Amino acid sequence: MNKPKLFYFEKEDILHLVVSDDKEANSVELSPNITAELNEKGELIGIEVLNASIYLRDFLMETAQARLLNLTSPER
Repeated sequence: MNKPKLFYFEKEDILHLVVSDDKEANSVELSPNITAELNEKGELIGIEVLNASIYLRDFLMETAQARLLNLTSPER
């Protein structure tokens, strides 16, 4: 695979980033609703976000509020 692909399944509200066409051999929950998909070598091949619209909304709102309140620097 040359370029990562992003898929959104509206009915299920799942965002799926595919970075490799390798077969999934394992997965690791990074946080609630975020799963890293791994190939047989343990390399990242994809990321799945459940409840994606809520997760992204909340993440973006928190980031924007932190920047507006100067809680984080723009370089981070």
